[in-house]
Amino acid sequence: MRIGIDLGGTKTEIIALDPLSGRELYRRRVPTERSYEGVVRGVRDLVGTAERELLQTASVGVGIPGSLSPTTGLIRNANSTWINGQPLDRDLRDALRREVRIENDANCFAVSEAHDGAGTGVSVVFGVILGTGTGAGIVINGQCIKGVNGIGGEWGHNSLPWPRILENGDDERPGRLCYCGKSGCIETWISGPGFEADYLKSSGTRRSAEDIVRLAATGDAGACSALARYVDRLARSLAHIINILDPEVIVLGGGMGRIASLYDEVPQRWGSFIFSDSVSTRLLPPVHGDSSGVRGAAWLWP
Repeated sequence: MRIGIDLGGTKTEIIALDPLSGRELYRRRVPTERSYEGVVRGVRDLVGTAERELLQTASVGVGIPGSLSPTTGLIRNANSTWINGQPLDRDLRDALRREVRIENDANCFAVSEAHDGAGTGVSVVFGVILGTGTGAGIVINGQCIKGVNGIGGEWGHNSLPWPRILENGDDERPGRLCYCGKSGCIETWISGPGFEADYLKSSGTRRSAEDIVRLAATGDAGACSALARYVDRLARSLAHIINILDPEVIVLGGGMGRIASLYDEVPQRWGSFIFSDSVSTRLLPPVHGDSSGVRGAAWLWP
């Protein structure tokens, strides 16, 4: 049996898969503990409960919103900042009494969708997570490209491209301060919290991303404007990727990836930023929904 854990900023999900067929045997989702000790304890308890209910032991893979440093072996770059600087793989190994494989959550997502999802049968897939943070994974000919520094796909911490002065006079430069210490990162604009912060600044009202999208669907002017700004920023950000990587498919995961209008509106906007006379790249929702990342984590073991 294979167990995958998706350790998100707000929720932690576990899935158990049959090792041969990939059939789902078990799934559960709980709020993420916002302390390092709580994370280790929470993963231990989730795995223990699943194995007791299924009467089987399993391999365990974990997707995280960061990565293991190849130099120190410690977690770095996680927007769940309480796990940064920690030997998570070693502590989970001790808690679960077995080896545990850890991979960036966007890499897990991209591998899942390239294997048997929206990117099935194509050579280059860019899998995006638009959730509490913004990350991505690159899969070329079935292989996840992590890079020599282990940061392949860390697109959310580049600057928002082609920054604008908006109609109301707001300037996108230098942008909001990011947890990474820089300002104007793509993540600060197109993550869920980034979308909410933009709406708050323009309207003076704090609402969830889901509420803003619902308001936009009713024709609310402020929500429609916020969503239009979001579409424009996402289109510019993805155009940068197309100019560099030229993927056949871009798959959007995470909570913001559930906004249905993105799949028509973003490709309508990105063409003017792409260095080509035509654009064949397809923008697609994930076949396996927002649980694609946890499936990819389960497949970290051969």
